[in-house]
Amino acid sequence: MLKSTSYGFNKTYVGYTKNIKNRLIKHNTNKGAKSTKGHKWILIYKKRFKTKNEAMSFEYKLKKNRKQRKLILEDFNR
Repeated sequence: MLKSTSYGFNKTYVGYTKNIKNRLIKHNTNKGAKSTKGHKWILIYKKRFKTKNEAMSFEYKLKKNRKQRKLILEDFNR
């Protein structure tokens, strides 16, 4: 899960990748997902899975679960 560091833009982003470092660079150079363009991002949460299917299933659930995303964000801010 990524968190925006852009002033006045308080958003999180959830996505799946095999290479976190490369994906974060893409998001921060406006080559990532459409919703991340124009903003700077930091990694605040990551989780590993054995299969792509498991990772994508978790990604889908986390994208829909605002309560869990808020808890992750609160843990990061502590």
